[in-house]
Amino acid sequence: MSETPPKTPDFDAMTRDIAEVPAVEVIVTVAVNLMSAAAVKLGLSDEGEAHKDLDEARKLVHALAGLLDASATEISSFHAAPLRDGLKSLQLAFREASLIPDEPGQGPGEKYTGAVYG
Repeated sequence: MSETPPKTPDFDAMTRDIAEVPAVEVIVTVAVNLMSAAAVKLGLSDEGEAHKDLDEARKLVHALAGLLDASATEISSFHAAPLRDGLKSLQLAFREASLIPDEPGQGPGEKYTGAVYG
């Protein structure tokens, strides 16, 4: 019985593929992934409470805010506006989910966005 060796990824093809992707698309994709992960950790997914973890959500929302702040001048408002809206929605959801709310300006990502009020 001969075993087939495991397939190794074609790193050259992967490198060519990523080289063809515009930076804006990479930034937006990472932002959407952070938003999705934060939503799950906030308990906003179909499973709700099963995956809720506000400590993890805080980190993800903060990272998203930092990414959007750092890339604001690099991506167009066409891309940035819906991402900022999504971020604000996540920040409000975090505030609502917290048993002990943060002081205004101290919530996740508010260092970058300013205080978010519900």
